[in-house]
Amino acid sequence: MSQKIILTGYMGVGKSTIGRHLAAKLQLTFIDLDSYIEEKYQLPISEIFQTKGEIFFRKQEHLALLELVDSPQSMIISLGGGTPCYANNHLLLQREDVASFYLKSNVKELVKRLQKSKKKRPLLQSVDDLYSFVGPHLLERNYFYSFAKHTVNADRPIPVIVDELFHFLQ
Repeated sequence: MSQKIILTGYMGVGKSTIGRHLAAKLQLTFIDLDSYIEEKYQLPISEIFQTKGEIFFRKQEHLALLELVDSPQSMIISLGGGTPCYANNHLLLQREDVASFYLKSNVKELVKRLQKSKKKRPLLQSVDDLYSFVGPHLLERNYFYSFAKHTVNADRPIPVIVDELFHFLQ
């Protein structure tokens, strides 16, 4: 039986970076769900949001996630920050063949990281005060993230987090 390792958490928490490192350590395929969708549509996520709308994007995101989780190959999948919050995607985190991890970070750390990548993130492009946006938004999404089977503190160095995940999966 193939296993899917799914990393979820708020944008900027490090899901893709941690996923790539973990995939190398476990010698598994790594798929960033947003990149997967961008390749499929030959458009950046921000452009999909602008031209086709968020509802279209969320539907495609759900279909892409189902396709990956149902595929016969073992892999590590990093979700977009909003993925678990739509189309009952949070329930996929509970599947028997899924090892799901909520990479959890505090608001101060997230804001520090997001300031560097604000232009690439459709949800943040019109936000002036990241603190007043991230705090309540994270609180809203936390319910969905908490469906992950395990919660990991992501406010530590990447190698420490990767080692913790690696040992957990052994």
